[in-house]
Amino acid sequence: MKNKKTVTTAAGAPVKHYEDTQSVGARGPLLLQDYFLHEKLAHFNRERIPERIVHAKGSGAYGKFTVTHDISKFSRAKLFSKIGKETKIFVRFSTVGGEKGSADTERDPRGFAVKFYTEDGNWDLVGNNTPVFFIKDPKKFPDFIHTQKRDPYTNCKSPTMMWDYWSLNPESLHQVLILMSDRGTPLGYRFMNGYGSHTFSLVNDKNERVYVKFHYKTMQGIKTFTDAEATEMKAKDPDFSQRDLVKSIEHGHFPKYALKIQVMTDEQAKSFKWNPFDLTKVWPHAEYPLQDVGILELNENPDNYFAHVEQAAFAPSNLVDGIGFSPDKMLQGRILAYPDAHRYRIGVNYDALPVNKCPYATNNYHRDGAMRFDDNGGSAPNYRPNSFDELIEDDNYKGIPYELDSNVAGYFDRNENDDDHFTQPGNLFKIMTPEAKLNTINNIVGAMSGISGPKKDEIINRQLCHWFRANVDLGMGIAKGLGVEIDPKLLK
Repeated sequence: MKNKKTVTTAAGAPVKHYEDTQSVGARGPLLLQDYFLHEKLAHFNRERIPERIVHAKGSGAYGKFTVTHDISKFSRAKLFSKIGKETKIFVRFSTVGGEKGSADTERDPRGFAVKFYTEDGNWDLVGNNTPVFFIKDPKKFPDFIHTQKRDPYTNCKSPTMMWDYWSLNPESLHQVLILMSDRGTPLGYRFMNGYGSHTFSLVNDKNERVYVKFHYKTMQGIKTFTDAEATEMKAKDPDFSQRDLVKSIEHGHFPKYALKIQVMTDEQAKSFKWNPFDLTKVWPHAEYPLQDVGILELNENPDNYFAHVEQAAFAPSNLVDGIGFSPDKMLQGRILAYPDAHRYRIGVNYDALPVNKCPYATNNYHRDGAMRFDDNGGSAPNYRPNSFDELIEDDNYKGIPYELDSNVAGYFDRNENDDDHFTQPGNLFKIMTPEAKLNTINNIVGAMSGISGPKKDEIINRQLCHWFRANVDLGMGIAKGLGVEIDPKLLK
């Protein structure tokens, strides 16, 4: 056999006996001095890093982003600088609530995270396959995720926990309606849209800022499972979406997504009916039409799942010049939470891992920490200011200031439009096809039928009130499916 290689220890020493351990005689006890036994078992015990608290089950691929339309009037970001420009990308898809070993056809939102390896650093656009989310304030996030995980008493998933929380937080209604539609069970990752979800900002070379929402439109077309089909696939192949992505790329059927943006000026933001930075709301396309930007193509499977997909780390804090934040409260919370999660899960030097590393020069004074596997800055100074290096602060990358609405810090009451959690979900239900409406109602009935315990009727009735406020036909359909009698007089 050509290219034979010797098996070695982690330190490079050749191993003669790979599968048998030193012992006292053929049947005697083992010897402590067989250090390779210790190395194998000790490494095996540490093979798993902590799984993600959310988005644990995921799939990923490399590809490229190609600019097809000029948006330089909105952004000076170099990756958008000219039509035809290509930027390498890595994309990770995921479910949200399930563990790493769960089925990837579960009814669940899907994560859609993109890392753009640009010459100005890595830009991470971290979103979902839905344009909205369940909550609008990051302080609620741990509680919400707890309801999507396991009951601390039974250690089982609990419909009662989920619906209790959702019914007590009507701001979740828009996302819950999308989740309960067939969009909650996409037919793999190739046949669903993606969204940056949050409101971001773009800045051009004149230091003019606009607000923006990012959309990825699948160029394969939307395809979904029905609830019954998704349930069947969970038993048949719990890794269906992972397998579908890998096989499609292996066979040259490269998934493509059209990147589009919605743009809102500062003046438009001030007069918008709802808070434009509220993650539970969308910007109507009729008022803020989609504008083409470019094409994302996935054309390369990672050669090692753990090294690339499991160790991939995305953070909304990873921005590049020409793309900025907004007052979106959930975005502001994620700026802290995501990098903190990565430092806990894979270590403080996670950005130096190959899948996360910027392919261009990085210069800073970060040093040491667990798993520092590069030259750790060599002999260069690890402090600033100093008399030895020539690193500079580049004024060309200075951001532009925000004009704040107030100089008063505190906790503020919301206005009546901020608490309108019903108009947009109601409008969404209205535009569904008759088949989609029926499937959505049936999915909701099936999910709410799992509510149990002494508070069952209270939770069901509370949630039904939200459905009725969104759309009477939706509420009536769900009530009928659950066997709840509704007095017609109450609907007048």
